[in-house]
Amino acid sequence: MLDPQLLRSFVAILETGSFTRAGERVHLTQSTISQQMRRLEEQLGCPLLDRSGRTVVATVAGEKLLGLARRILTLLDEARERVSEASLPLRLGVPEDFAAGAMAPVLAAFARDYPQVRLEVQSGLSHEIWQGFEGGELDLALIKQARGQGDPVARWREPLAWVDSRDWPACERDPVPLVVFPSEGLYRRQLTDALDDRGLRWRIAYVSASLASLQGAVSAGIGVSLLPSRLLLPDQVALADWPQVRSVELALHLGSGGGEALRRLSDALIALCDEVMGPR
Repeated sequence: MLDPQLLRSFVAILETGSFTRAGERVHLTQSTISQQMRRLEEQLGCPLLDRSGRTVVATVAGEKLLGLARRILTLLDEARERVSEASLPLRLGVPEDFAAGAMAPVLAAFARDYPQVRLEVQSGLSHEIWQGFEGGELDLALIKQARGQGDPVARWREPLAWVDSRDWPACERDPVPLVVFPSEGLYRRQLTDALDDRGLRWRIAYVSASLASLQGAVSAGIGVSLLPSRLLLPDQVALADWPQVRSVELALHLGSGGGEALRRLSDALIALCDEVMGPR
């Protein structure tokens, strides 16, 4: 195996014509360069450099090696560059309703500005995202949370609405069938507590961790749900006279590290949420 450092010094000698200038280029002393060339010639079993003139030139064997050495070094540099292209990961956790759609152009613009960054996006329930953020597994966490919780870099009010199917309403059934997130979901406790306070009988009819799945179940008439009012679909209605529930909030939490790229991504997400959610 030929040591790339020996090849780099060999090429530098022939391109500069001098051991001294080659040493300056590769940041080695002249004596170290000389030792390297002795090792390289011993490995290949032939003289590579003619030192008899005022400048160092290649022997016939050295001429053959020069082109190959340049190709080897170019390939090594290319390998190093490609491996390190996306060496900086930024890990982002977002709710499902932000994981696609409006967020995609924002992330695409960021990726064009920072091609060296590898974006790792996790979507799911807010408590799962928060656990990942607290555990150091995420650099940015955009979550739904109780109002006034924690110290996010930005927060937006997220009003909730009781949602039913327009064509197959479930709100008059007894007990009321409910379409809900799993037990850890943020809205589920608010939903059941509000119905209990009103004295309404209810049953869990459909459970899913997917927002799209819950919306589909409501639209199909499986049951009533409590969801962000901004996500109301055309085939759904908001129930006006149902129990009042407290708004939650969308909050952006920023981790330490990441430098300029992390701050730029945070600023881009704040601008997106300002547009989607309205004034803070």
